[in-house]
This record gives sequence, C-alpha cells and structure tokens, in this order.
Amino acid sequence: MKFSTILAKEQHYRLIVVGGGTGGCAIASKISRLLPPKQHQIAIIEPNMKHFYQPGLTLLAAGLMKPSQLIRNEYKLIPEGVDWVKNAVRSFSPAENRLTLNEGDMQLTYDYMVIATGLELRYDLIEGLPHGQKSVLEAPGICSIYFPDGAIKTLAEIKTFSKGQNAIFSFPNTPIKCGGAPQKICYLAEDIFRERGVREGSRVIYCTSLGAVFGVPKYSNALMSVIKDRGIELFTRLNLAKVEVDKRIATFQTLDENGQVIKGKDVEFKYNLLHIGAPCSPVSELRNHAQQKENNLTDAQGFVKVDPKTLQSPTYKNIFAIGDCANTPNAKTAAAVSSQLKTLFPNLLSAMEGNNLTKFYDGYSSCPLLVDRKRVILAEFTPNGPLETFPFDQSKPRRISYLMKRYLMPPLYWLLLVRGYWLGPERLRKLFHPFTSSKTTQ
Repeated sequence: MKFSTILAKEQHYRLIVVGGGTGGCAIASKISRLLPPKQHQIAIIEPNMKHFYQPGLTLLAAGLMKPSQLIRNEYKLIPEGVDWVKNAVRSFSPAENRLTLNEGDMQLTYDYMVIATGLELRYDLIEGLPHGQKSVLEAPGICSIYFPDGAIKTLAEIKTFSKGQNAIFSFPNTPIKCGGAPQKICYLAEDIFRERGVREGSRVIYCTSLGAVFGVPKYSNALMSVIKDRGIELFTRLNLAKVEVDKRIATFQTLDENGQVIKGKDVEFKYNLLHIGAPCSPVSELRNHAQQKENNLTDAQGFVKVDPKTLQSPTYKNIFAIGDCANTPNAKTAAAVSSQLKTLFPNLLSAMEGNNLTKFYDGYSSCPLLVDRKRVILAEFTPNGPLETFPFDQSKPRRISYLMKRYLMPPLYWLLLVRGYWLGPERLRKLFHPFTSSKTTQ
C-alpha cells in the first residue's frame, strides 16, 4: 500500500474501490494479487485511519473483548500496489466513469468501480437524539453497541444497572447492519444482571419492529425458548421513534404487518437502561445521488442497484457493489461479504476481460447469536431458509459455537477475510454434508 500522490486535478485508475471496510479491503486485496503491478492500477478511497472489527462490538459490550483487540490501522490492511486515497467521495458521475472527492475538488476516473461504502448509523432519525452518536453518548441511560465508544458505554450502563429497574432493547424499522446484535446484547445484559444479583424485580424488555424475534423460523423458535426461560418480555411490531432524555421515557410507534405506522397507537416505556439498535441508511453521498432526476445507480433509498446474483449494476456494466450498501435481499453481515466476495471476484475479472459473468451469489449470511456469555446459536441462512455448515443442529445454544465466535472468527477476519482469502464456509459445508443439497441444510 502507498498513500496516493495525486498532484493533478484528475487521475485515472483501472479499478477504484470506494470504501475501505470489510468488502473494500477484501476485493482490493484479491484483485491486486492478479493485476500487473503498474502505477495507478487500483485505488481505495477511504477517509478513516482506523479499521474496526464490528462483529466484536457485542463482545466488547459484555466485557468479553478489549477495545485494542478490535482495532487495526487502516494502512496495514491495504495491500501493496494499491493506492490509498485518504479522502471521501462527494459525488458519483457513473455515466462519465468519474468521481469527485470531498477535499481538494479532485476528480478520479476509472475503468471499473466497486462500491463498498457500508451503512451509516442514523440515531438522528429518532426524535430526541439530534446529534446522532454524540447524543447517544451524552444521554444518561442510553447506549448502543454499534460503534466503539457506544459499546464501551453499554458495558458501563450494564454494570451500574440496579435491582428493580427497567432495561429496554430496541430493533429499528429501518435497514440495519448485523440484525441480530440488538437481541444479542439483550441476552448478554440479562446474563450479567443475574450474575450481579440485580435481575430479580427488574424488567428486561426487547422491542422489535418485526413480527417475530428473528426472520428465520428455525432460529426464531429456538430464541423464543431462550426468551421464555429467562423471563424476557418480547414486544413485536414496535419501532423506537422518540426518547425524552430528561424523563427517561421511550416512545414506540405501533406498526402494521407491512411495517407502516398505526397512528394513535404509540406505546411509552420508562427506562433506566435503553439500548438502541441503530437505525441505518446508505451513506449520505449515495442518498444524495438518489435524489437526482437521472439516477440509475441507486434505488430510492440510496442503496446501489445490482443484480442480486452477479452483484453487477444493471445499467453500468463496469460498476459492482459488495456488502451492506448493495440492494441485495440478504441479511447484512460480515459473513455475507465473504460469500459475496466469492461471486464478485470472478465476475469482476470476467467483466474486465470482456467475458460473460458466470458466478452467482446465493444470498448466504450468518449470525452467531450469543444467548449468554458461554453459548451461541449459530444461525446460517439464505432468503430460502437455513444453510448450516456443521454436522449438528446449530439452532441449539452450544459452547463450541461460542468458542468459534470468540476465538476463531476474529483471526479469520483479520488474517483471511479482509485480505481476500476467506470466501465463506461452502467448502467446509460440502465436507460435512457431502450428500446434502447446497440449497438448504436443515
């Protein structure tokens, strides 16, 4: 890796990757090992100096990992031969193969582009939290594991929770990254409350905008057993819309089966601890692009429009997307990125060589659902149902699944996934299930 030394107002690259998170680093690393080592072949546009292992934030909030274990310097993850443009995109001009950057009014052009911008946390969509993450950090009793300082505050709130108080955990009526995280921290907090002797007489409440605790029935049924056994109160079709910080009141909208607000049916809860599952949206640059009249790059929300199987833009054949920013129907997790990489890499190479695209993403995602500090339900699935890897029922909370979550997955992320080597567990699945269809593994 080297810092970009762009001196002119314009620079051309064979491939530009917008975003240096999981998907951006992974595809840049994999492609860089194949393209000839020429100057200005590949660039990653990423303004942040730090790279966070986001799947570990739940563990941090439960005292199971340290902040230092979740952070790497971005420059250590960008491969040799790739220019790091430490900047952000101001605007996209896909018809002209052009990007305008935030600082310096510079423009970059490209032959091919991969958009990997992830999602933006939008606490500001909740009335009473106008300054987003800053509001979350400043409000007494409010916390969220979706960013490092928020996870640290979550642990502090859990440790100071007292007997007879109310702890509320919310899941938003918006897109969300790692949709299992809001209930994971609910189970972990409840486990810690029991250990501290403050569970008796207290209410632990999980409010989700969905009609069930989890979108895949097999895992939803298993989680309902956990909820009943632990005395957790579950409320479905409720969306956190407002917090009154001074009164510690959370107001939830009641939703119908289509996710639309039912007027006049708001529900209020008093809280001592309120954990907010972060509302999310595409980044502002893509949202702004979605407002343009001639927009064929994104959908109305700002998600990059791609074929859900090939990950290629249907309009701009030299543009692809990976990860949370794409309008694919899969659950948005780091595990999904690994399987998307298995599709994106050969398809991008085929496009560069003028060939047809032959690889297809099956919608795979995974969510290791921590039900306490020792056990995990290892959910693996596609939009069609469970797609499990191991030769045991992964819907049962198991110690071995926790050990994989805590000790195997972090090095797998740092050493393999972001370096473009880990393409998901398909080969392991075939090893453990040699005679089972790859479509579903019940």
